[in-house]
Amino acid sequence: MTAPRFVDTNILIYAHDRDAGDKRSRAKALLVELWEQGVGCLSVQVLQEFFVNVTRKIPQPLPTAEAREVIRAYLPGVRVETDGARAIRATEIADAWHTSFWDGMILAAAEKAGATELFSEDLQHGQRIAGVTIVNPFLP
Repeated sequence: MTAPRFVDTNILIYAHDRDAGDKRSRAKALLVELWEQGVGCLSVQVLQEFFVNVTRKIPQPLPTAEAREVIRAYLPGVRVETDGARAIRATEIADAWHTSFWDGMILAAAEKAGATELFSEDLQHGQRIAGVTIVNPFLP
């Protein structure tokens, strides 16, 4: 089986933001590819952040029922539960690599899931943190 590839919140948001232009089409294509290959994964934190952002913070917010269905569709991609051990690991990652706690939580979940890559535009492309390589899918 191919190793999982972790998706950060911003990728999921762009895929569902009608105003995201080229980023929307690129994010959607990436998600389709990852889920068709059965390697896409994310965390409950990603789904929580997605819901808040797409129902409140984007220019054309999604109706809550629609956002809820997106969450339901991506639930099978949650391969690691958030627990106390993940929170402790997030603090270690944040200290060692100078990330925010929240990015540390994403990285701790990706690490625990065995992901080889984390798709995100929020961290430095090409950087390797906790055994996970950061990939910004929007770079040329």
